[in-house]
Amino acid sequence: MTRGNQRDTDRAKAQKKAAAQKSKPKESATNLAKRREADAELLRAKQKKKEEERTGGEAGDKGGGGK
Repeated sequence: MTRGNQRDTDRAKAQKKAAAQKSKPKESATNLAKRREADAELLRAKQKKKEEERTGGEAGDKGGGGK
């Protein structure tokens, strides 16, 4: 049992490190909303580009039923 103290100190050190990882600063509501809006805008632009490519290749015929 010569390593008992080392085991305890290592355990305490690991707990301290885990606690530091848990307490990362969270994103504020305004920053979260801005990021979501920016991501949504990028997706809309990407979808619009894809739709334009699709309609250009099919001469405007979507072929969808609409339901």
